[in-house]
Amino acid sequence: MKGKILIVDDQYGIRILLNEVFQKEGYQTAQAANGFQAIDIVMKDKPDLVILDMKIPGMDGIEILKRVKAIDQDIKVILMTAYGELDMIQEAKDHGAIMHFAKPFDIDEMRAAVRQELTVNA
Repeated sequence: MKGKILIVDDQYGIRILLNEVFQKEGYQTAQAANGFQAIDIVMKDKPDLVILDMKIPGMDGIEILKRVKAIDQDIKVILMTAYGELDMIQEAKDHGAIMHFAKPFDIDEMRAAVRQELTVNA
Protein backbone atom coordinates (compact mmCIF):
# COMPACT_ATOMS: atom_id res chain seq x y z
CA MET A 1 0.00 0.00 0.00
CA LYS A 2 1.39 3.37 -1.01
CA GLY A 3 -0.10 5.39 1.82
CA LYS A 4 -3.28 6.87 3.23
CA ILE A 5 -4.73 10.13 1.94
CA LEU A 6 -7.56 12.13 3.50
CA ILE A 7 -9.40 14.47 1.12
CA VAL A 8 -11.17 17.35 2.88
CA ASP A 9 -13.46 19.54 0.76
CA ASP A 10 -17.06 20.65 1.11
CA GLN A 11 -17.51 20.28 -2.67
CA TYR A 12 -18.65 16.74 -3.40
CA GLY A 13 -17.37 16.74 -7.00
CA ILE A 14 -13.82 17.61 -5.98
CA ARG A 15 -13.78 14.94 -3.27
CA ILE A 16 -15.00 12.30 -5.74
CA LEU A 17 -12.50 13.35 -8.44
CA LEU A 18 -9.52 13.27 -6.07
CA ASN A 19 -10.73 10.06 -4.46
CA GLU A 20 -10.89 8.29 -7.83
CA VAL A 21 -7.54 9.64 -9.01
CA PHE A 22 -5.67 8.59 -5.88
CA GLN A 23 -7.36 5.20 -5.55
CA LYS A 24 -6.29 4.44 -9.13
CA GLU A 25 -2.74 5.40 -8.09
CA GLY A 26 -2.92 2.74 -5.37
CA TYR A 27 -3.49 4.92 -2.30
CA GLN A 28 -5.97 4.20 0.44
CA THR A 29 -8.32 7.20 0.58
CA ALA A 30 -10.86 8.71 2.93
CA GLN A 31 -13.09 11.73 2.46
CA ALA A 32 -14.45 14.41 4.76
CA ALA A 33 -16.94 17.14 3.89
CA ASN A 34 -16.15 19.26 6.96
CA GLY A 35 -13.59 19.81 9.68
CA PHE A 36 -15.28 17.68 12.30
CA GLN A 37 -15.33 14.64 10.00
CA ALA A 38 -11.71 15.35 9.04
CA ILE A 39 -10.49 15.47 12.65
CA ASP A 40 -12.40 12.28 13.45
CA ILE A 41 -10.78 10.45 10.52
CA VAL A 42 -7.32 11.78 11.42
CA MET A 43 -7.68 10.48 14.99
CA LYS A 44 -8.94 7.04 13.90
CA ASP A 45 -7.00 6.36 10.70
CA LYS A 46 -3.81 8.47 10.93
CA PRO A 47 -3.50 9.37 7.22
CA ASP A 48 -0.04 10.05 5.79
CA LEU A 49 -1.25 13.09 3.87
CA VAL A 50 -4.26 15.42 3.97
CA ILE A 51 -5.44 17.36 0.93
CA LEU A 52 -7.28 20.24 2.53
CA ASP A 53 -9.57 22.90 1.11
CA MET A 54 -9.10 26.25 2.88
CA LYS A 55 -12.72 27.43 2.69
CA ILE A 56 -14.97 24.97 4.48
CA PRO A 57 -18.13 26.01 6.34
CA GLY A 58 -18.01 25.59 10.10
CA MET A 59 -14.26 25.18 10.58
CA ASP A 60 -11.83 26.82 8.15
CA GLY A 61 -8.74 25.21 6.73
CA ILE A 62 -6.35 26.94 9.14
CA GLU A 63 -8.24 25.56 12.15
CA ILE A 64 -8.38 22.07 10.62
CA LEU A 65 -4.65 22.25 9.84
CA LYS A 66 -3.82 23.26 13.43
CA ARG A 67 -5.88 20.38 14.83
CA VAL A 68 -4.40 17.83 12.41
CA LYS A 69 -0.86 18.93 13.36
CA ALA A 70 -1.78 18.81 17.07
CA ILE A 71 -2.84 15.17 16.63
CA ASP A 72 0.21 14.16 14.58
CA GLN A 73 2.94 16.58 13.55
CA ASP A 74 4.17 14.16 10.85
CA ILE A 75 0.98 14.21 8.76
CA LYS A 76 1.69 16.12 5.55
CA VAL A 77 -0.89 18.71 4.47
CA ILE A 78 -1.42 20.07 0.96
CA LEU A 79 -3.81 23.00 0.67
CA MET A 80 -6.34 23.80 -2.02
CA THR A 81 -7.83 27.24 -2.34
CA ALA A 82 -10.06 29.00 -4.83
CA TYR A 83 -9.05 32.29 -3.28
CA GLY A 84 -5.88 34.28 -3.77
CA GLU A 85 -5.48 35.00 -0.08
CA LEU A 86 -1.73 35.06 0.28
CA ASP A 87 -1.83 35.89 3.99
CA MET A 88 -3.97 32.81 4.68
CA ILE A 89 -1.66 30.63 2.58
CA GLN A 90 1.36 31.99 4.45
CA GLU A 91 -0.33 31.41 7.81
CA ALA A 92 -1.08 27.83 6.77
CA LYS A 93 2.55 27.27 5.76
CA ASP A 94 3.62 28.71 9.12
CA HIS A 95 1.47 26.00 10.72
CA GLY A 96 3.09 23.23 8.71
CA ALA A 97 1.33 23.00 5.33
CA ILE A 98 3.84 21.87 2.72
CA MET A 99 2.34 23.42 -0.43
CA HIS A 100 -0.83 24.79 -1.95
CA PHE A 101 -2.78 24.47 -5.17
CA ALA A 102 -5.12 27.14 -6.53
CA LYS A 103 -8.45 25.90 -7.82
CA PRO A 104 -8.95 24.95 -10.53
CA PHE A 105 -5.77 22.90 -10.13
CA ASP A 106 -4.01 20.69 -12.64
CA ILE A 107 -4.75 17.12 -11.56
CA ASP A 108 -1.44 15.85 -12.96
CA GLU A 109 0.48 18.42 -10.88
CA MET A 110 -1.49 17.40 -7.79
CA ARG A 111 -0.82 13.71 -8.50
CA ALA A 112 2.91 14.38 -8.95
CA ALA A 113 3.09 16.42 -5.72
CA VAL A 114 1.35 13.71 -3.71
CA ARG A 115 3.55 11.01 -5.22
CA GLN A 116 6.66 13.03 -4.38
CA GLU A 117 5.60 13.75 -0.80
CA LEU A 118 4.58 10.18 -0.03
CA THR A 119 7.64 8.65 -1.68
CA VAL A 120 10.11 10.83 0.21
CA ASN A 121 9.42 9.14 3.54
CA ALA A 122 8.13 5.78 2.30
